[in-house]
Amino acid sequence: MVLPSNIVLANGMLNEGLISKKEHLYQGMNGRFVERFYLSPSASYIFKPLTNNGQLGREVWVHEHVLPSFPAIFPKIISYQISDSPDLNWMILEDLGQLSHDFNEETVLGVVKWAAWWHSLPTDQFADVPNSGLKPQIEEIIADISRQEDKFFQLLPALQMEERHVRPIFSLMDRLVFSKKLVLSHGDLHSGNFAVAANGLMVLDWEHLHLNTPYWDLYHALDMSHPLFAKKMTSQFRERALRTYLEHVELEIDGEAFLHEYYLFSAVFSIWMILLIHKDLEADAGKWPVKQLNAQLEETVSCLQQCIAAFYSIG
Repeated sequence: MVLPSNIVLANGMLNEGLISKKEHLYQGMNGRFVERFYLSPSASYIFKPLTNNGQLGREVWVHEHVLPSFPAIFPKIISYQISDSPDLNWMILEDLGQLSHDFNEETVLGVVKWAAWWHSLPTDQFADVPNSGLKPQIEEIIADISRQEDKFFQLLPALQMEERHVRPIFSLMDRLVFSKKLVLSHGDLHSGNFAVAANGLMVLDWEHLHLNTPYWDLYHALDMSHPLFAKKMTSQFRERALRTYLEHVELEIDGEAFLHEYYLFSAVFSIWMILLIHKDLEADAGKWPVKQLNAQLEETVSCLQQCIAAFYSIG
């Protein structure tokens, strides 16, 4: 079915007169909604306005300059508009149908294998890929944690963690350089951005693609918590996933050193996440329900404890 030329109005909104129904999928950081809309009972599409004003034009650029080299593991853009005005930016993508974001071994190992594949691509074949994405770089995260060291240690009793287990992580952070090898990174590979559809595993929302350490995508896929996508990670499965990555990535890597450094990277990132979640709980601004934030906090603390234990076991 061909999309009507006026399916999106001049104000950047869907033309309600041409749509039989629509449904919200999620809300972006700027308040705009990504929606599924129907032109008929059998013809549905995804309308995605700009959801983060700082990423203007990025997703279209990635689809045009990077993803043509990829297999069909992402939804295709059917139509789009790029404008200097954030409210007038939009894309219409193919609808992949019902998506399952269940965090299970088969799906996660599939994502890890795909990440190993795109991490193995020579970065010099892609011009103008940025060096930063949605979140601060790991060096900025380390600096932020260092500034809040006292605050974090004050939280430890409530987190049921002992200072003697965490203190060595802080002593190591400033000497770390995680960016020895930069790879093509999805940038935001948390559980909400990969899913199983009718035609297989799909990776979504590529607007935060940039160059980063391999640990970035792995942390988001394995250990990043999210208030909307609950998951349970175990030490055994994390190690299995990391070893699966090492089996499939085409980079020269010392496997045991890689695991050791991943656990440290994950511990550092999880400390930062705990501080962010605690800040959201203190603010109680209503973006996420307190129950979901507490569940996210519990997941993050569990991952931190597991990765610290794994780090010490190798070291």
